[in-house]
Amino acid sequence: MFFKKSKQEKQESKVLLQRKNIIVKCDPLTKEDAIKKAGQLLADSGYVDQEYVAAMLEREKTFSTFMGNGLALPHGVEAAKKQVKASGISVVTFKEPIDWDGNPVQTVIGIAGVGDEHLEILSMVAEAMLDEEICENFASYDTDHIYHILTGKE
Repeated sequence: MFFKKSKQEKQESKVLLQRKNIIVKCDPLTKEDAIKKAGQLLADSGYVDQEYVAAMLEREKTFSTFMGNGLALPHGVEAAKKQVKASGISVVTFKEPIDWDGNPVQTVIGIAGVGDEHLEILSMVAEAMLDEEICENFASYDTDHIYHILTGKE
C-alpha cells in the first residue's frame, strides 16, 4: 500500500490522490505544457494556489525533475511552500514519450507537499517505480490501475 495513514490522519487531511487527477494517454505536449497540466490539476482540486503552477515551472529552470525510466516529478520551488494548501499529487501519462530536456518522459507526476511531506511523497513514488514491470508499463495503464498502484485502493 502506498500512502498509509491512520484513520484520524485520513479524516483530518485531504486525500493525496483523486481519480480525477489522473489523466491517461494524452497526446504529446511540450515539457512546459506537461508541467502546467499536472500543476493545474493540483490547483483545480484545491491542493495549491494557482501561483504554484508557475513555481513548478521555476523549479524546472534550476533543477530538472526528470527521474529516469520515463518519469518526471515536477514540484514547486521552496519559496512556493506557502501556496500549498494540502499535500497531493496529479498524474499525467502520454501515448508517446515527450522531450524532457533530451530525455524521454511518458509519466509526469505533479507533487505538492505541506512542509516536508513532498520528500516523503517523492520517496514513495520512487519506491513504487522501482518495480521494473510497473515502471515499464505505467504509461499504458488506465486510471483505475494507476490509482490502485499509488494508493493501494480499488
